[in-house]
Order: sequence, then structure tokens, then C-alpha cells
Amino acid sequence: MTSQPIVSLIRAQSYDRAQLRQSIETVLQPLGGMAAFVKPGDRVLLKPNLLTGARPTKECVTRPEIVHCVAQMVREAGGIPFLGDGPAFGSAEGVARANGYMPLVEELELPIVEFHGKRYETVSDEFNHLLLSKEAMDADVVINLPKVKSHVQLTLTMGVKNLFGCVPGKMKAWWHMEAGKSKERFGAMLVETARTINPTLTILDGVVGHEGNGPSGGEPRKLGLLAASSNVFALDRAVVEILQVNPAAVPTIAAAQLLGLDPALDAIAFPQLHPHELAISDWRLPDQMMAIDFGMPRVFQSTFKHLYIRFIKEPMAAYSAR
Repeated sequence: MTSQPIVSLIRAQSYDRAQLRQSIETVLQPLGGMAAFVKPGDRVLLKPNLLTGARPTKECVTRPEIVHCVAQMVREAGGIPFLGDGPAFGSAEGVARANGYMPLVEELELPIVEFHGKRYETVSDEFNHLLLSKEAMDADVVINLPKVKSHVQLTLTMGVKNLFGCVPGKMKAWWHMEAGKSKERFGAMLVETARTINPTLTILDGVVGHEGNGPSGGEPRKLGLLAASSNVFALDRAVVEILQVNPAAVPTIAAAQLLGLDPALDAIAFPQLHPHELAISDWRLPDQMMAIDFGMPRVFQSTFKHLYIRFIKEPMAAYSAR
């Protein structure tokens, strides 16, 4: 019998490091604190949303203060933290630098790793050619640190979507072409990615979110929220309720429900605040939705697929089989 998922929700109004540290301790308290997830000697991947270095004032990425506080807490629990992501454009270090991460990273001497792909067996045979970050899969603990944002292709991006960053950069474009023919298939691929990576803990940055034409083209929105759970699917379900967005309109939620991974709201334990106590009615979704495959003409998609199979998929499959 599976245990009831727990989602801890609190109000958090500031990125001031002292206040934020206290807020993160508070949101983790019902889950047993950081020591419930990190044991001495564990190599701990901190996986923020490092989408872009182009709009550092628009709250498109997880705030560095969140990463700093979590890294400190991991070290205090005896873990060995490192920071990693696979931005679609640029490097993890480059995007982190553009978003003000470096002073805090250097203060903690926190390593930043770039992600490299390797094939891993997934639960669903349909996505067994999925390449995932070796660095993420080899970590003892993965702490998922998403930013809550509206998204022009997926309605919202939260914990599950953030783990798409564990697909190495160029492979993201392939999946937009291969699975982007339908939102249902793309959502299923994202859910399968999250299920395979199986993050140990997710802490969502909702102190300030990003609404409108996200994931990067919208505007900051003060939410005053922190959320934490060991069940990333339950956390996303709770956040959708707070934002008053129809779960069926979010492909990752819809796919998780079809696969029996997304619990009903009344099946989730909320030891602190309930989503209804945090609900807002005016969260702004995208003005217009965009095709997941970017509406790219079929001839370009066919060419991209051919190049992928010849130069990426087959060589990687051979490498992984060694």
C-alpha cells in the first residue's frame, strides 16, 4: 500500500537569506527536515530552473537565494551538493552567471556541472530511447527546485516540467519535434522523464512567480508561496489548485492522471496550509498558446529527425551499450 502523499505549503514573502532560510526550514518541517532526505556522504544534485540568461529581472529562473539556502542545509545534513541543469541554449554556468548566481555559488564553493546524456531504461517502453543526464541519474539525491510559471506551450510549468532540464540541451529540440505532435504525447514524455529521475525532494519557488506569456516572455507576479513534497506529482496538483487552473489544461497533470500518478486533491495530506487558503483568482495564463513543435514545417521536422538518428541517437545507443 502506498503512503498518502504530503505537500507542505506555506506563505513566504521574501528572498532575504535569513528569512528565506527560516521559511525553507518551516516548509520542510512536516516532511522531517532536510535530514530526512540527505544522509552523510550523499552526492546531492540541486536542479533549479536555469531557463535563460536573457531576462534576469523577469523571474524566469529559480532564484539563487533558494539554491544557496538549500545547499547550506544539504551540507549541514552531511551531503555533498552540486548544481546542475541542461539549458536549451547556453551552458548551466553561463545562465547561472547571467542570473546572479555566481557570488552565492563562489561563497559556498558549489560546483556547477553540465549535463551529458545517456540512455536509461524507463518504465514505459514507448520512451525507452529517452536520453537523460548521467549526472542526475548517478546522484544519490536529486532536489528539484522549480519556479512556478505560465507556459505558452504547456499552460503551466512546475515540478514535473522542470525535470525536462535533465534531458541534455540539444535533445530538448528533438523531443519538441518527436513528441510535440500532440500535447498528450509530450505531456506523457515529461511525466515519464520525471518518473524515471524520481526526485527525492521538490521545493517550489513561488515567492515570486512568472505569469502571462511564459516561460520567459511574461512578467513577475508576487505569490508569496513555498511548496515542498517528496511527491512531485502531488505538488504540481496542489499548485494548480492554488492558481485555479483547470488540471485538464495542463498536459503534465493530464498525463499523470491517465497514468495513475497524479493523486486527487482530497487524497493529499496538507499539514500546513491547504491550497484553498492560498488560492488566487487572477493568475494570468498565456494570451495565446503555441504549438509544442513550434509549428515547424514538416520538411524541417523530417530533416531534423534524420540528423538526430544519424548523429545523436545511434552513436549514443552504441555508447550506452558498452
